[in-house]
This record gives sequence, C-alpha cells and structure tokens, in this order.
Amino acid sequence: MLQNIKNSIRKSDEGASAVEYGLLVAAIAALIVIVVFVLGGYVQNAFDNTCDAIGAGDQDDATAADCPT
Repeated sequence: MLQNIKNSIRKSDEGASAVEYGLLVAAIAALIVIVVFVLGGYVQNAFDNTCDAIGAGDQDDATAADCPT
C-alpha cells in the first residue's frame, strides 16, 4: 500500500515542470508588456522631439504638420 502511494506521488511530479515553465513564460510576457508600456511614452517623446528639431532647422520645407502623430 505504501508503495502505491509513493508511485502515485512520483507520477504527479512529472507535470510540474510543464506548469513551472508555463508560469515562467507568463511572467516574462507580463514583464515585456509592462516594459513596452513604460518605455513607449519615452520613445514617442524622443521621436516627436527629433521631428520638431528637424522641422525647426529647415524652416522652408518642413513644418510641424509634416511630423506624423
């Protein structure tokens, strides 16, 4: 009887690795989403500032309307 219990415990441990890998992948995906949302605003501001600086340097051809939003 004790041997049957030990065997059933060993069998239930086999799927634990898949669950752990799944949790790890989910945590990494969540971290990537958070980083993209946090850094997205900074990157957008950098592109906007660059476009504004280019437009200010060449007054004849470029205007603020030339920058995509």
